[in-house]
Amino acid sequence: QVQLVESGGGLVQAGGSLRLSCAASGLTFTSYSMGWFRQAPGKEREFVAAIGWSGGSTYYADSVKGRFTISRDNTKKMAYLQMNTLKPEDTAVYYCAARLAGGKYEDWGQGTQVTVSS
Repeated sequence: QVQLVESGGGLVQAGGSLRLSCAASGLTFTSYSMGWFRQAPGKEREFVAAIGWSGGSTYYADSVKGRFTISRDNTKKMAYLQMNTLKPEDTAVYYCAARLAGGKYEDWGQGTQVTVSS
């Protein structure tokens, strides 16, 4: 049974930084691409960033490009999202997700709240 557990959220002032972590278990981690998504109040969940199984390929939403960095540590079965120069519009619940090659994101964490004050 795949389990994803996010941590690292919190309250930060605009311009600040946070690092989110996602601990994965119950899966062959290197078989999965990992993604980060977010959902703000009253809005649909949106893609933030993704990383391939080896860490060699990364993808970002335009809204976070240049500010956020996704990474992974396959030896620890961990994925990370380093968020710099945070803006109030980054306020959301952030979710970690996993998908097999060619598949959809079907495994999700419970989310971690990120609040950026102006």
